[in-house]
Amino acid sequence: MDSYRIIQLKQSVFADNDADADLLRREMKEKGAFLINLMSSPGSGKTTTLTKLIAALKDELSIGVMEADIDSDVDADTISATGVKVIQLHTGGMCHLDADMTRQGIRQLGIEGLDLVILENVGNLVCPAEFDTGAALNMMILSVPEGHDKPLKYPLVFQVCNAMIINKTDVLPYFDFDMEKVSKFARMRNPNIEIFPISAKTGDGIDALAAWLKQQVKKWKEQE
Repeated sequence: MDSYRIIQLKQSVFADNDADADLLRREMKEKGAFLINLMSSPGSGKTTTLTKLIAALKDELSIGVMEADIDSDVDADTISATGVKVIQLHTGGMCHLDADMTRQGIRQLGIEGLDLVILENVGNLVCPAEFDTGAALNMMILSVPEGHDKPLKYPLVFQVCNAMIINKTDVLPYFDFDMEKVSKFARMRNPNIEIFPISAKTGDGIDALAAWLKQQVKKWKEQE
């Protein structure tokens, strides 16, 4: 008989986090604040996309933003110029946020009176996808310069996301990026994923994305 136990640590960590994430979802529902977890690679245009979305949504929804980075407050400074409530979260070197870290950010942000809270996760296509943050909706951004093969290389983030935003469509003529292939590859991973081609720089496609998000918030608020 073995004199020791074997602990599946990674499995335990994920199970504990999943339970905490479910609890956080219930807490956010009770407070009426819809939480979005936004993921992407560095440089994909998360913050620029957020500024355009905020402009399209803030007349109808009260919005708060949590900017997560290993260091710096560059993104929080950019978002603060939009006039919405924002805080910067430093992860201390960690490449993702989990449910407890998200809850800590929510407490510091203060969500009283907010309809929509957006977590801009650390720039990374791997680690953030592994941890449920307690969000009601997961979105990710894939930019045209990154290539249309990313759903094949980083499957999990496409599997866990409700929507894929394809940013920087204004530079499509300069890159070997196939919109049909990226849609096919993403739906291989997740048949139900919504796909929104946009240019955060020019604003193209932002209205359609904003309209869809407003509908998601409305449906969520109407649910028992």
